[in-house]
Amino acid sequence: MRGFLTTSTLLSGAAALTVRCNNGSSNGYDYIVVGGGTSGLAVANRLSEDPAVSVLIIEAGGSVFDNVNVTNPNGYGLAFGTDIDFAFQTTNQTFGGNSVQTMRAAKALGGTSTINGLAYTRAEASQIDAWEQLGNEGWNWNSLFPYYLKSEHFQTPEPARQVAGRLEYEADVHGEDGPLLTGWTYGQTNGTMPAVLNSTFQNLGLPWNEDVNGGNMVGFSVFPRTVDQANAVREDAARAYYYPYQNRTNLKVLLNTSAQKLTWKNTAALPTADGVQIVSADGSSSVVKANKEVILSAGALVSPLLLELSGVGSTNILKQHGIKTVVDLPTVGENLQDQMNNGLSFDMKNMSIDGTLTTVAYPSVAHVFDNAEEVAAQIKAALPAYAAKVASVNGNVTHASNLLEFFQLQWSLIFESQIPVAEVLVNAGSGSWSSEYWGLLPFARGSVHIGGNSTSRAVINPNYFMLDWDLLEQVEIAKYIRKLYSTAPFSTYTGTETRPGTDVVAADADDVAGWESYIKGNYRSNFHPVGTAAMMPREKGGVVDSSLKVYGTANVRVVDASVLPFQVCGHLVSTLYAVAERAAELIAQSS
Repeated sequence: MRGFLTTSTLLSGAAALTVRCNNGSSNGYDYIVVGGGTSGLAVANRLSEDPAVSVLIIEAGGSVFDNVNVTNPNGYGLAFGTDIDFAFQTTNQTFGGNSVQTMRAAKALGGTSTINGLAYTRAEASQIDAWEQLGNEGWNWNSLFPYYLKSEHFQTPEPARQVAGRLEYEADVHGEDGPLLTGWTYGQTNGTMPAVLNSTFQNLGLPWNEDVNGGNMVGFSVFPRTVDQANAVREDAARAYYYPYQNRTNLKVLLNTSAQKLTWKNTAALPTADGVQIVSADGSSSVVKANKEVILSAGALVSPLLLELSGVGSTNILKQHGIKTVVDLPTVGENLQDQMNNGLSFDMKNMSIDGTLTTVAYPSVAHVFDNAEEVAAQIKAALPAYAAKVASVNGNVTHASNLLEFFQLQWSLIFESQIPVAEVLVNAGSGSWSSEYWGLLPFARGSVHIGGNSTSRAVINPNYFMLDWDLLEQVEIAKYIRKLYSTAPFSTYTGTETRPGTDVVAADADDVAGWESYIKGNYRSNFHPVGTAAMMPREKGGVVDSSLKVYGTANVRVVDASVLPFQVCGHLVSTLYAVAERAAELIAQSS
């Protein structure tokens, strides 16, 4: 049953520290979750289902329950640049047009699920299977799939709406009883354009995919979103996992409160966190105590910083900032992976669109490249050089031999398993079409590290376009989209290309230099950072083990996008909910 927001349970600042736990003690909490976002709220919710334990959530932002920049399901981008947007800045991107990029993440209860694009698309099954191939026993598609279902409450469209909007789905791949509402809003557009686009993509060799959430993503589809259909609002992590359960006496949240670092027991043989140092909105500093575990869920750009500020990371980096090493773990903050987003635009003709169009195309390398086999051989031959370059750039923190193993696995997913290499959207505006797109599986690896004594001073370097494949992929997808707009029957409704335009990139398909210049000059982050506390064997560069516990510690875990060793083809949010659901079970079982 959905609950209502009350200020009495949204604690702010040091005054909250004396709130009594369910067992009548004011001496701390069993679990402290740092980050009240997508993953953190899911973990906290599930742990607090046990009335015998107490859970505290520390969140840097506030409640956005009534923030119209958040609640509007068609308001993507409205919150960008506002006070709930961290708007992290990268270093100058040496390989990426010498530009500084903005990476969006939300400072709010609900985390980045409050400002994302609401797309509910999971991953290719073989991608999740690859986690186990890297040495993470028990992490594969079959083991994770039940947790996708556990998190989801799929809102079945009425038959008439299903036909009108071509809202097709496979019932057995969706959950019915989870906290997270997914589905389609009532403002979904009619079936004219999905049918047109489906015919067009089929003419390009891309099949219809009834449901991209069943582990096979290649094809054209109409995807569901994280929406509350009845109330026509965004469904974020707070609405799903916190507000309906906020009256639990063993679940508390500190809003507008920043975690500074973990504190450690002095007597433990293995480093054991016993609390978190925090700063409240009024600037006061204090420590909240953890009796069992500290769980970092602050996101791929912040969780590694908190580890470093707490003395877990590369001794060389820690020394630069006067931080005593607790665990020498040099790969903390390494393995950063993000995608690069570009777009094309065209005039619209013979058509007007009313409503929301949630169509997506996931082509494989064979659909995008005319010479896929030749490209496969070319990239395979380049993998040792790729591994050596990444190792050199990151100071050999991750050895080239380990990187080569990862890259060979990634190559196999792309060229042998033929998983999607791109996401292509077709959006309708006032008299125009636009297609955002991104290559799903760049080989570049970057890093995020502390640049001072707080998480606000981060040094973020994704190394966009570091390796040849990353730019080649982006160029070929752009050419594929240009072909889409000139293919019937969609071409009946498309006019002049306005971005980049043939005056910028020649219509000649061989104008690779023109595409490269346009792409490097006009890309942005796709806001999908992963991998900075990767779940892998320690000797291969991992930061957490298969129970998501940080190597060298007794009771610190990371549960967020940091732990994903690779990018996934779908949008991150669905997989993060699933990982958090499984993590909560692992944590509860270990207690």
